Amino acid sequence: MSESCNHQCSSCSKDCASRQQAPEKEALNELSRVKKVIAVVSGKGGVGKSLVTGLLASQAQREGWKTAVLDADITGPSIPKMFGAERHAQGCDQGIFPELSAGGIKLISVNHLLENPSDPVLWRGPIIAGVVKQFWSNVIWDDVDFMFVDMPPGTGDVALTVFQSLPVDGIVVVTSPQELVSMIVGKALKMAEMMKVPVLGIVENMSWVECEDCGKKIHIYGESRLSDYAAQNNLQVLAQLPIKPQIARACDTGKIETVTDSFFSTDLLKSWMDLPAREA
Repeated sequence: MSESCNHQCSSCSKDCASRQQAPEKEALNELSRVKKVIAVVSGKGGVGKSLVTGLLASQAQREGWKTAVLDADITGPSIPKMFGAERHAQGCDQGIFPELSAGGIKLISVNHLLENPSDPVLWRGPIIAGVVKQFWSNVIWDDVDFMFVDMPPGTGDVALTVFQSLPVDGIVVVTSPQELVSMIVGKALKMAEMMKVPVLGIVENMSWVECEDCGKKIHIYGESRLSDYAAQNNLQVLAQLPIKPQIARACDTGKIETVTDSFFSTDLLKSWMDLPAREA
């Protein structure tokens, strides 16, 4: 580490010892058991990480897996509203109880702790990273098959904390058809490689919109080059999601679980459950 280091990893590109060292994983709450942790990431904001997280969690719950979502996007949380679970979290001496969605998905987000959900979170990086650790170690998750972590955009402090402190079994990368976004996705892939976290595949959001009159697919961002990009980077294409007003409306009204389109293969989650166990 340089003597001039300000400990702000999000603004530094150096591959120093602080990034290379493997700190001990945070201990899970003693009343909890989580089998698989899947982080949903991207290189920038606004491409649909929370949407993909919500769709994956909803499909997993429908298929019979016990599912949870840890909202690690501390400064821009959207999971509580998307699932219609915006109550204040309760707790006891053993820890904090997660909120439950209508479909039984366990959720925790900073908005469950704020007095007013619209209040901005004006915290520095280390404090935000500490909150994410507490969501893992202080929440009573009970028994969970899949925990999906909705990550903040980029490769800064929180991403580093999640990869170093939680036993992440793999990441799902979210992108859109825009060339600029595809370029930035490379940063997320590089970080996963540096942190030795498996990349499970890539999801392209906003791939097309369907004309209500003729049913034609309109590629408003141009023709997708996802297949080429995935082949070049040895990635599995998990899904291409359309722009659908019905989905946006479901998210806005807290009813993401009512979106029953199976965008992801029914065998996908089974294959993830068979992933080699990572350090707990």
